[in-house]
Amino acid sequence: MGDLLFLAHRSPFPPDRGDKIRAYNVLKYLAAKKRVHLLAFADDRRDLDDTGLAPLTASRKVLWRGKSRVAATLEALAQGKPASLTAFDSAAMRDAVADVLAREAIDTIYVFSGQMAQYVPADFGGRVIMDFCDMDSLKFADYAKDAHGPMRWLMTREADKLEAFERATARRVDASLFVSAAEADLFRQKTGAANVMVVENGIDTDLFDPAARFDAVGGGGPLIVFTGQMDYRPNVDAMTWFARDILPTIRATHPAARFAVVGRNPTVEVRALASDAVIVTGEVPDVRGWLAAAACVVAPLKIARGIQNKVLEAMAMARPVVVSGPAAEGIDHEDAIRVGRGANGIAQAVNGLLEDQDQAEALGRRAREQVRKRYGWAARLAPLDAFISAERSVRDAA
Repeated sequence: MGDLLFLAHRSPFPPDRGDKIRAYNVLKYLAAKKRVHLLAFADDRRDLDDTGLAPLTASRKVLWRGKSRVAATLEALAQGKPASLTAFDSAAMRDAVADVLAREAIDTIYVFSGQMAQYVPADFGGRVIMDFCDMDSLKFADYAKDAHGPMRWLMTREADKLEAFERATARRVDASLFVSAAEADLFRQKTGAANVMVVENGIDTDLFDPAARFDAVGGGGPLIVFTGQMDYRPNVDAMTWFARDILPTIRATHPAARFAVVGRNPTVEVRALASDAVIVTGEVPDVRGWLAAAACVVAPLKIARGIQNKVLEAMAMARPVVVSGPAAEGIDHEDAIRVGRGANGIAQAVNGLLEDQDQAEALGRRAREQVRKRYGWAARLAPLDAFISAERSVRDAA
């Protein structure tokens, strides 16, 4: 068997946010099966240090991606492409791909995130596995619904252009992967693609272990916690909505309750939420301490695609979790989390857990047990074996 080239839109190390957690664990799994060569971008200077990737890779190169959103949008308009692609368009990356393919015996390319599909050469004859994770085009369609004027036009254009690219990409790869059955079904309906399969996200329950010791955080009254990348628009919108429309209802019953927004790069809008009732932490060395301190963890996302790692992490930490309907999609949660419909439904679910500690603790225990039983990484990634061990491309065999 030949080697594998792993293309990632963001360096998988350190695995400290949702997309990087999935990429890192997929890379780790594949590295146990084949020699892997990694090419990735970094948009955080710290991620240019590839030392942590050395044990998993035969070779690796992490390239800086500093193109602004404005520049990417202007290029997209001029070239008739989606901005999601022009944002990641790089001559240096194309050269790096050509170099690896020229000097290494690559029989498989694993593409992590749709933006990187543009780097698979049209004449590559080996296997190509496209890990879309979720359907990005639908995210922009959701953005368009809430936008106005020129921004609505831009979001609609991005959704349409990106869907066309996703459809074309699915036709030329051996497998299109999605993190949930719901997301895979949507992709099939939208694109007609047949080579679609589900490879769910997992969770490291040894790392996210409520029995471990953590530094004390929070303090005061009951703590409600959200974790996530705080310059990501769906997270920003969710925090604004929760702080302004949901938290006041909770505090009317539990006036000592406080809300902690835990995550790096909070936008100006998020930082403006800080008050006596709202803690905005910015980047923290370890989110597990905040999860351990939480009386309740929330994920009130209005827009959510695929499986939310933040929800799995909170469940693994045996915390009672309340989520919106979109954030619950794709998670096999049975009676292990609470799902609130609308602002009032989420507020009532949180209040119910704050009022009944025994019920909350029991819910948390069921959540951890469900994650341990259902979401181990090795089991979730096992379907990849059928592709990386195949003797030849599925396209060639068709």
